[in-house]
Amino acid sequence: MPNGQNNIVERERGFDTVLIANRGEIALRILKACKDLGLKTVMVCSQADRQASYGALADTFLCIGPASSGKSYLNKDAILLAARLTGAGAVHPGYGFLSENAAFSKAVEEAGMVFIGPTAQSIATMGDKIAAKSAMIAAGVPCVPGPDSELPDDHAAVEAIASQIGYPVIVKAAGGGGGRGMRVVPDAGVLHESVAVTREEARQAFGSPALYMEKFLQHPRHIEIQVLCDVHGNAVWLGHRDCSMQRRHQKVIEEAPAPGIAPDVIGPVAQACVKACLQIGYRGIGTFEFLYEDGGFYFIEMNTRLQVEHPVTEMTSGIDIVQAQIKAAQGIPLGMIQNDVMTEGHALECRINAEDPITFLASAGMITDLALPSGPGIRVDTHVHAGYKVSPYYDSLIGKVIAHAPSRAEAIVMMRAALAETKIEGISTNLPLLRMLFDDEGFATGGTDIHYLEKWLKRRSAS
Repeated sequence: MPNGQNNIVERERGFDTVLIANRGEIALRILKACKDLGLKTVMVCSQADRQASYGALADTFLCIGPASSGKSYLNKDAILLAARLTGAGAVHPGYGFLSENAAFSKAVEEAGMVFIGPTAQSIATMGDKIAAKSAMIAAGVPCVPGPDSELPDDHAAVEAIASQIGYPVIVKAAGGGGGRGMRVVPDAGVLHESVAVTREEARQAFGSPALYMEKFLQHPRHIEIQVLCDVHGNAVWLGHRDCSMQRRHQKVIEEAPAPGIAPDVIGPVAQACVKACLQIGYRGIGTFEFLYEDGGFYFIEMNTRLQVEHPVTEMTSGIDIVQAQIKAAQGIPLGMIQNDVMTEGHALECRINAEDPITFLASAGMITDLALPSGPGIRVDTHVHAGYKVSPYYDSLIGKVIAHAPSRAEAIVMMRAALAETKIEGISTNLPLLRMLFDDEGFATGGTDIHYLEKWLKRRSAS
């Protein structure tokens, strides 16, 4: 069996109650991890989620605001008040919402509670793409060609930078993320307009017009390296993932390990990531994201939170990443070194979204019938059930199906069977699309780039 972690807390806890500042499948996932560690849970919700059945599993289920996420799940004051009222000693933000909000992390700590995640300083450093790139260069992490500084306002200077990098280039918002605030510039003729438009997008979306520029890689894969750090100067990496199957920068299928990349190729890059974590005093879990093209790795960003796709790393490493994240927040040493981390087999994850499989429009409504796959090697992370009402107010993700087998080929066969077994009625989902992708020869071969799915969709719509 792969290396695992003891579920028993090894020393006196710094907290015994965790407030879960999230919703849906990730809130339920965190709740289960807390229960396994013997921790009490407080789960907050919006008015739209008051009837969610998973709330009954928490020790306390508390409504903190209206359906609008800005008045509930993004309401820092309401969440902190709920934590104080319920005696929570820690806050787990999950992913999305406030998970990478440095101000929220700082507010939690200043209120005398523990933020289950990195420090506000680490979040701020890695959230600023320019500062993050500088930190990575200092640690020896390979980066995309381009300066680790903000683009100047002077157009002639911007032209000189683009010319030095070589077209095509990509202009990105320094405070951006999630595929927003970026624009590919194929040649000098559209550079000025592209920079101006992206600056305004960045100003509106992220509150800052700061931009930076990098070489645009034309056929890269999206590769991730998962790291885990404690507060005692220990850090390890838990394997790597391929998340190249994506549409409009949103991942659809993830897998671990990334196919076709030899350990001696990715190992030095992963060790550089660990070094970077130690240099910035990082704690908890984090994900380094890279573009990989022609045998080279190029850092693009670090996610300072739990990832949606963490289950594929859990399945291959045998390590409960959510529990490990909580233990790190408690100040418990990792209790392992890099040689203790062993990975086995291959894992695939399909994101099940409440959306039309052709138009990709979100689909809200009641799930009238639900059948989920099961069996050895199959895992389903979801909060929905027959009779559950999918809300129109939030992300369309309603669950994840994960398959783990000794080889990638076996995992694909297993996932095909699992998707065929899955039935969700009453709303539209992307299940038909996922089934077709698992019958696609290109995906079966492995190593597809980040543009593969969008090209595949265009061919399908044209036929």
